[in-house]
Amino acid sequence: MAEDIKAKLDQYRTAPFDARFPNQNQTRNCWSNYLDYHRCQKALTAKGVDTTPCEWYRRVYKSLCPMAWIEKWDGQRDDGTFPGKI
Repeated sequence: MAEDIKAKLDQYRTAPFDARFPNQNQTRNCWSNYLDYHRCQKALTAKGVDTTPCEWYRRVYKSLCPMAWIEKWDGQRDDGTFPGKI
């Protein structure tokens, strides 16, 4: 399984089509992948497992989200004021 994930990461160019977000506005897709990445990191770190599978979510949100949003959300997480459930 890890080889499959690494192969997909090597071939990654930009966020693929996600049927959950069919519209042109990709704001929710950005938000969901940001949350999924941090949830994945938290869950796998707690289990003591390699967090490589989480990289998919990070690459997707990095390609969809404006950097200003990511910086704002990271700051909110650091301050403990982030509105999402991670």
